[in-house]
Amino acid sequence: MSKSADTQSKQASELQDILSDFSQFYIVILLNESPNHGYGMIRAFKQRTGKTLSAGTLYPFLQTLESKGFVEKKDESTGKRPKIVYSLTRKGKRFCSRLFKRFAAITVSALEPSLETCASCGAKVYEGAHHEMVDDEKLTFCCVHCARAFKNSL
Repeated sequence: MSKSADTQSKQASELQDILSDFSQFYIVILLNESPNHGYGMIRAFKQRTGKTLSAGTLYPFLQTLESKGFVEKKDESTGKRPKIVYSLTRKGKRFCSRLFKRFAAITVSALEPSLETCASCGAKVYEGAHHEMVDDEKLTFCCVHCARAFKNSL
């Protein structure tokens, strides 16, 4: 196996070892957005997904990320209330970049069959495309403005 293929294989294995479910993927998304404390991540998870993230899922995963050098924690306690804030390290940011590129490729392959292409500007449209008949052919446009521009260019 080449050195590059070996590195890619190790990275893929690392991703699979760390991310065993969607909750963990979303925790990584939250950390990538900004440093946060555990309760803040639980609250944001609930607000955005409508699902409950348990402390039993969150904290062991944060410990795993920390042990791999992806996350660091900082004590920002005020008064009697403990507050540990978690943030991505440089290594963690590189990990996120690889992870999100991989997820983007998966998402594109899943959505590609459902996308339509605007006949005027070439934009990919997932939902809500505008259709008009042009020279007895039904064409797809991303918006009425592109449809108008396309017709004016004929």
